[in-house]
Amino acid sequence: MDFNNAVNRSLEIREAYHQLEKKYHGSEWAIEEDALAFLTDAALVGRLAMAHQERWPTGTDPEADLEHKIAESFWWLMVLGKRMGIDSEQALEKFLKKKEDKFL
Repeated sequence: MDFNNAVNRSLEIREAYHQLEKKYHGSEWAIEEDALAFLTDAALVGRLAMAHQERWPTGTDPEADLEHKIAESFWWLMVLGKRMGIDSEQALEKFLKKKEDKFL
């Protein structure tokens, strides 16, 4: 999957959610609400990682749930980056380059 394509698809999906937010609540979520939703999903990654390692009971399929929440976390990060004027692909490239220069 092309990174820019993933970002564009993520933004289209987020816009559909914005329409639902407007319909049911009169306004779309603020950036802070998106950030809180991301943090909630990121926390669930931690709990599902524990379940995946059989350290926390869930009663569900922890592998499928973990895959979903990790992907959803990527999605949130792309959405948040765009909403705050950050190019996610460029930011990731800069981060990786910095780490490579330091450790490789």
